[in-house]
Amino acid sequence: MRGEAELKYPGVLGEPAGESHTAATRVPENLEPGQLVVARNRKWNGKAHWVVPGRYLGEDRHGWWIFQGTNEFCSRPGAAFYTKSDAVLLVPREGDWVATFYDDAHPGGMRVYIDLAVAHEWSTIRPAVTEFHVIDMDLDVVHTAGRGVFIDDEDEFAEHRVAMDYPAVLVESLQATADQLFQAVKAQHAPFDGTDAEWFTKGRS
Repeated sequence: MRGEAELKYPGVLGEPAGESHTAATRVPENLEPGQLVVARNRKWNGKAHWVVPGRYLGEDRHGWWIFQGTNEFCSRPGAAFYTKSDAVLLVPREGDWVATFYDDAHPGGMRVYIDLAVAHEWSTIRPAVTEFHVIDMDLDVVHTAGRGVFIDDEDEFAEHRVAMDYPAVLVESLQATADQLFQAVKAQHAPFDGTDAEWFTKGRS
């Protein structure tokens, strides 16, 4: 199954533009709270990126929530670590992004880390094991206790848009989305208004 972003943005498969990927995002029917969900990212050129395991919590009007607990093993080519605090991942119902929320336990003061990402796709690997795939598009919107809210990795985005030949329509869309998310996080608009707190509680119960 192809992500709908492959149709929205010419260049992934060389097909004409179509509908937003969010119109076709579907969670597997058998996905239940407590089940393993592995978030698996890749880059536009197909190179593997971060792999992060978690447990499915449920959904609300914002999207689908996944708990990523302390001491989980996260890896990408050339790097790996065990997490030092809990997090919750939000897969939005609409938009080319995913957001990871942290609380006061994060040792570096991270609060929100939003990856601009396209081609959202869920797949059932085997009973009670699901993978969630995205293409990471470099740009990030970050909120830390020390620095506040800022857009990160703009230099990497500028480099990769040339090296990996990002379509111009995608570049414009992602830059606009990053600006919108920056304003939403700064103004604490939902779901960046503390909505994640209840999902932390559910994940730790």
